[in-house]
Amino acid sequence: MRLLVSPRDIEEARRSLAADIVDVKRPKEGSLGANFPWVIRAIKDLSSKPVSAAIGDFDFKPGGAALAAYGAACAGADYIKVGLMFDGAARAGEFIQGVVRAVKDEFPEKYVVIAAYSDWERLGSISPFAMVPLAAREGADVVMVDTGIKDGRSTLEFMNEDALSEFNQLAHDAGLMTALAGSLKFEDLPLLKRVNPTIIGVRGMVCGGDRESAIREELVHELIAKVR
Repeated sequence: MRLLVSPRDIEEARRSLAADIVDVKRPKEGSLGANFPWVIRAIKDLSSKPVSAAIGDFDFKPGGAALAAYGAACAGADYIKVGLMFDGAARAGEFIQGVVRAVKDEFPEKYVVIAAYSDWERLGSISPFAMVPLAAREGADVVMVDTGIKDGRSTLEFMNEDALSEFNQLAHDAGLMTALAGSLKFEDLPLLKRVNPTIIGVRGMVCGGDRESAIREELVHELIAKVR
């Protein structure tokens, strides 16, 4: 299980370098809010750690998402991450296909991360379970579960351990890596280790519980020690 930490700027990224993956996002723009390409590039230059970049929580705008994905890849992101904030299998398949092609045609070594939301029912978006086979069919690399509405409620309030284990197994059976995120807490680690996703993604956990606060380096080190 690898640790992904999501800084919002270069200074926070410096405090996050103990993590396995440094994830660039802009929390004020949403769950998977996109940051600026120059921020991605500057964070990429900090170390040899893989860099992930969120490109947004997208309505059905496959062209816009494909262009954003290509831009994040050009800026240096190793993982390009997008959220599906809409419903419909056919539309989701078309959307994922566009994002994958935008990245893989020029950067086949990079990873495409497709996220659906644990709180999909209140969002009216596609469920993580319906998203997995579409991501596998269209050539994505990682499937992710996160919370779409950042109101302090955890992924674990919407999907219990059995549901997360089912998602994890479904994805692995399809040849995909998995990522779990969404207001996770230190006390959730035993459950997360039992589910054993490829990656866990955090921000609030290493900000002292408030994702709008700054990342604290000592909490990143504490978390990586406990994950190990």
